[in-house]
Amino acid sequence: MIIPAVEPVAFSIFGIPVYWYGITMASSILVVFMLANKLFNQNNPDKKDLILSVAPILILLGVLGARLYFCLVNFGYYFVHPLEILDIRQGGLSIHGALIVGILSLIVISLKYKISKFKILDAFASATILGQSIGRWGNYFNSEAYGFPVLGQNWGLYIPLNNRFSQFVQYDLFHPTFLYESVLDLFGFVFLLFIYRRCANKKEGITFFAYLIVYSIIRFIVECFRIDSALNIGSIPLAQVVSVILFFIGLVGVIYINLNNKKAG
Repeated sequence: MIIPAVEPVAFSIFGIPVYWYGITMASSILVVFMLANKLFNQNNPDKKDLILSVAPILILLGVLGARLYFCLVNFGYYFVHPLEILDIRQGGLSIHGALIVGILSLIVISLKYKISKFKILDAFASATILGQSIGRWGNYFNSEAYGFPVLGQNWGLYIPLNNRFSQFVQYDLFHPTFLYESVLDLFGFVFLLFIYRRCANKKEGITFFAYLIVYSIIRFIVECFRIDSALNIGSIPLAQVVSVILFFIGLVGVIYINLNNKKAG
């Protein structure tokens, strides 16, 4: 099956284009906060709708973190084009940047409202990966974050000529890495939701650390197919290096929580 390219502009309002990317990102953010709030409320009725009350500042910080991280790993380009740092309508948000800033922000919020940091992190972990599954479709609408050419096969993602890397202009079809990650994130969501339902009150933090493990594995695998890594450490994409770090943080966290739970039992 060949996945066709689509026009990135959904519609215009008074001559101002509204991009599918922006619509997709807004939809994914809405899903994350609504689901995280619902999950949090179920186990923390005394702090009902806390997540919705802090949503505006969290969204702002998350977007800033995602954009700053993206601009830093593409420093050479944005150093020459500094005014484009403010233009996110056509893409340029990094999930790793949003995660780092988001986690730090949630820890600060937990301290302010005197609630366990893992109660709020667990709820967000379950919801975030579903938002990522939705958000990856923004890459599809922008014909970006695609994989290597599909050779000798009549299937793949069609990338318009003006969106292809110069060394691959002779190819039409590429690995639809946005779809690979979207589907894997969806399976990850089902798995993490199952963990949250069973362990939210028994093992605080287990869902959050499981998320770090699950998403790191997904991102590491998908990066093997992508051709647009902006920054490499040696021959390894930065995204894979960050994924390995987050994987081991998650693994240590899961082991630590399980050992403490056994001692308490």
